[in-house]
Amino acid sequence: MTAGDLPPETRYARIGNANVAYQVMGQGSPDLLHCFGLGSHVDLSWDLPGVPELWRRMASFCRPIAFDRRGTGASDAVPNQAMPSWEEWSEDIGAVLDAVGSTEVVLDAELDAGPFAILYAAMHPERVKGLVLSNTAARFLRADDYPFGLTSEEIDAFVEFISTSWGTPELAVLSNPSLSIDDERNRIIARTMRASATPLAAAAQYEHILRNLDVRQALASIQAPTLVLHTIDNNYVPIELGRYLADHIDGATMVELPGTDVNAANTDYRAVDEVAEFLTGQRLPVVIDRILATLLFTDICRSTEQAATIGQARWRALLDAHDHVVRDQIHRFRGLEIKTTGDGFLVSFDGPARAIRCARAIAEAAQSIGIDIRAGLHTGECDVRGDDLGGLAVHIAARVGAMAGPQEVLVSGTVKDLVVGSDIRFEERGEHQLKGVPGSWKLFAAIEP
Repeated sequence: MTAGDLPPETRYARIGNANVAYQVMGQGSPDLLHCFGLGSHVDLSWDLPGVPELWRRMASFCRPIAFDRRGTGASDAVPNQAMPSWEEWSEDIGAVLDAVGSTEVVLDAELDAGPFAILYAAMHPERVKGLVLSNTAARFLRADDYPFGLTSEEIDAFVEFISTSWGTPELAVLSNPSLSIDDERNRIIARTMRASATPLAAAAQYEHILRNLDVRQALASIQAPTLVLHTIDNNYVPIELGRYLADHIDGATMVELPGTDVNAANTDYRAVDEVAEFLTGQRLPVVIDRILATLLFTDICRSTEQAATIGQARWRALLDAHDHVVRDQIHRFRGLEIKTTGDGFLVSFDGPARAIRCARAIAEAAQSIGIDIRAGLHTGECDVRGDDLGGLAVHIAARVGAMAGPQEVLVSGTVKDLVVGSDIRFEERGEHQLKGVPGSWKLFAAIEP
């Protein structure tokens, strides 16, 4: 599967008087059918950062197939007062497999979709050759022989909470705390929820599923090799429910993943790697998707006024000279140019002291050609996105730079602490709120020794 294949065309499988939306990614083997929980949407999920890369990684060892069961996403809705039976809901799986011509499949199910996959695997052992269960359960309601389930009062509170918070960024944050600082992602998740179901429809489905669903009797009938994945401190599905699955499915393998998120594959590729090893017997090549870096943002002060004063032709020549001297210093101090921002640069360094010295050298070189620049630095973990860097650390560095004055190199307290023992001196610039960044931040101006 290549970038040109994404996103794939959405198609529909017919089941009775309803349509079930699905997508097929790639041409690999074996078939891996993803059974998502309530809130999925096969079309809108592609707007989430990281999703295209996740599917590419999956397609390197299988043919991923994604679908929205009836009642969620791009598939037909279900009446709030007349939910399908568990068997009818599990038949959505068969309808999609028939539509794509799949005779043997590995089912990968999460959250409230897990029980339907369990039923289908137990009823169709000739077709299901593997089963992956992520953050799910055979039953959610507590019972005398199931003491770690949710109490009736807990379900009442949860359903009421869903009816008032469904489709909000706040619910996205509570479900996946590791993404709490990614406001844009949480807005996309909230929008996807709203497109998937209304608050009352979501509450009705959860009420029905959490109180009534119980497929424990099917666990002993599962013949397919099974992998159970569960985040250890899951906020909504206690890990004991996952351990119950592993204990009652013959030969099942249990992998406990770090974290609290409802969605196991949110923060890294650990869950994907476990699935790859389960299917192929081999781990996928390590993908470096995060690095610790010192980030430098530079910006020309009063660039708009200068351009208006000297005219576009002279400004273009001056800007070219600026780019030349900046790149000279980046090369001198072994920085990595990430991108230009029109009249500035984003540069990454593996050492904060060199980053500061580079910033000072850029300021001096730029001033020699009649340009004042300002610079901001922060050290933090960054998301690697091809040749680009993203994440909160990038935002912090940009905000620090925006607060610097002409010829000033402003750094966060993190950078200052990391260069203790060097000959770089600092002057305090007070404590500040950085737009879009939680907390308050102490800033310091780097002074030449």
